[in-house]
Amino acid sequence: MPFFRPARKRPSGGPALGATPTAITRHVLDSALASASSSYPNEFGGVLRADPPGVIGELLLLPGTTAGRRHANFRLYMLPADLTVVGTVHSHPSGALHPSDADLQLFRNWGSRHLILGAPFGPGSWRAYDGNGAETSLTVVQGRSVSAPAVAQYRPRAIHRPEPRAIESAFPDEDA
Repeated sequence: MPFFRPARKRPSGGPALGATPTAITRHVLDSALASASSSYPNEFGGVLRADPPGVIGELLLLPGTTAGRRHANFRLYMLPADLTVVGTVHSHPSGALHPSDADLQLFRNWGSRHLILGAPFGPGSWRAYDGNGAETSLTVVQGRSVSAPAVAQYRPRAIHRPEPRAIESAFPDEDA
């Protein structure tokens, strides 16, 4: 006996959910650089979210993240289940833009795109890395409109409500 599986309509074109991001918005990059600068001389840490897929468009700050001069500890268990989370961002107050051994371990176990921000936290003081720790490139865009699929709009279905007379006729008086 075959199982019934409803067909899901997926937006055509554009990257699929869970695809590796190829761009980051200027707003997210500037926010991360400003956060790293304000937490100097301590490290800063956050999580990157790509929505729509293919463009990193949000910077999430996790509750309980601790930071010191040589570490930023993420509490990844505080992150809700979200398929659009794609990686992490953290700063190196020393200005070094290459990943440490602890960074490589995080990269390999979690996410597909990671940013390292270095002092003095200017426009060119960041690098992007993939899940294996290899340097990669991210295009900086102004908005979230880089080959993004059209967002499907929710349209509630009409609800059938029977006429009041139909309800009355369905339940005849018990006295009769």
